Amino acid sequence: MSSALPANLEKGTSLWKDARHRLFQNKLAVLGLLVIIFIFSACFIGGPIMHKMGIDPNKQDLSNQFSGPSSGHLLGTDQLGRDLLIRILDGGQISLLIAVLATCLTVSIGIVYGGIAGYVGGRLGNTMMRIVDGLLAMPFIIIVILFRELISARVEIAGLYLTDHWDWNRDLVIRFSNILPLLIAIAAFGWLTMSRIVRTSAASLAQQEFVEAARSLGLSHRRILFRHMLPNMLGPIIIYATLTIPSFILYEATLSFIGLGIEPPNSSWGTLIKEGANFLETKPAMIYYPSLVFSMTLFAFNFLGDGLRDALDPKAAKD
Repeated sequence: MSSALPANLEKGTSLWKDARHRLFQNKLAVLGLLVIIFIFSACFIGGPIMHKMGIDPNKQDLSNQFSGPSSGHLLGTDQLGRDLLIRILDGGQISLLIAVLATCLTVSIGIVYGGIAGYVGGRLGNTMMRIVDGLLAMPFIIIVILFRELISARVEIAGLYLTDHWDWNRDLVIRFSNILPLLIAIAAFGWLTMSRIVRTSAASLAQQEFVEAARSLGLSHRRILFRHMLPNMLGPIIIYATLTIPSFILYEATLSFIGLGIEPPNSSWGTLIKEGANFLETKPAMIYYPSLVFSMTLFAFNFLGDGLRDALDPKAAKD
């Protein structure tokens, strides 16, 4: 008896393989992905290389203010004679780091909270979501500003303790102590929408047969939720996470623009745009370059997020 398979038998496929194929058919999504890779590489690889070459983003040269592009300063200098390119790359490190880390925190909190609310259901699940609805009714930016002001002093004290008692690098501690209050403030209230998305998916999956089978086998609730249900919720989670990153970049830029974000001499895209706005009429290049990189990043993430939504949920794309 022959065990050979028929020659015309089609190869099996999977949801993720089909989604990848659909994603790479979307030219705008692929373009967005390439732009994101380029910007991340420039900020997190090109920036450190320029640091090793001796280019200091905070080094002032008042005799070289507002110089145009040259071999020594590819994008020129700012009002204090600092190299604009290295400041954009350094600012990108902070803006992207805050957005990505805040997204990871909000996704983690949202998965746990929304997953439990959807899996448990009933009165407890409804009560948990009414709390979320109440928090969503509050003005997000105002709450983030107040929360940041409450914790910034404590973070600064902790940073001074680390530099004085543990001999940590002072410049590094100061730089990241600028990031931490903003990161915590955004993440503390950014998980609310994610929890609603996860709760909807979890409530639907909790009624499926494979979950009932897992319960009948005596598996723990934690294993059912995170081992069996979570993989089936990854589609909407990935889509929302991709679309959340540009939102958090925008929040950071907004807070930095109004003076409540990253403190000088450290830079972010928001602080650079704020500085450039002061010289919009006389030296427009100071705002054009950071605004261009900032806009490209937002567009790229949105194109990629739309492409992922169409790839992972083709029925919604057709609707």
